[in-house]
Amino acid sequence: MLSEVQQSRLLIIDEQARLLAAMPEKPRTQLLKNSAILLQAAQTLAVPVVRSEQYPRGLGNTDQAIEALLPADSLKIEKTVFSCGGVAEVAEISHQQVQPQWVLAGVETHVCVLQTALQLQAAGQQVFVVSDACCSRQKQHHKNALQRLSHAGVVISNTESVLFEWLRDARHPAFKELSKLIV
Repeated sequence: MLSEVQQSRLLIIDEQARLLAAMPEKPRTQLLKNSAILLQAAQTLAVPVVRSEQYPRGLGNTDQAIEALLPADSLKIEKTVFSCGGVAEVAEISHQQVQPQWVLAGVETHVCVLQTALQLQAAGQQVFVVSDACCSRQKQHHKNALQRLSHAGVVISNTESVLFEWLRDARHPAFKELSKLIV
């Protein structure tokens, strides 16, 4: 299954400064870089964006670098549940089936990303987890979550695959601009 630009919605899960600070440096840096690429591509290609914040009163707000890249019309949801699928606004979007594909990035892979992916899939959505735009405090937890998701039928992808699936063709008007993001 390929992600389709007209069918996709990007979900940035809990990329909050305090949560990211708890992640190992290398995966955190990779997550921020790849989330930025996904957000720039989403902005250019008019892919709707939703971002969640886990208990922002206690854990703070979205990382400033990510916040700066969010489209003005992106939907912000605050939650205490781990799955974004358990939030009324996300459930309503899923029910509408306007963009039945959800592309997920965020933290932590084995908690909020995993639960969100499984709940969205159970609601009949097509779910893509961008493995290099997600992380957990422990590498083994990240790997285990990706394995569980794959076995459950969730598509495990990566930033470049999503980007080029959204573009589909080197003749796409945004190809040159967006391909420069991949270095």
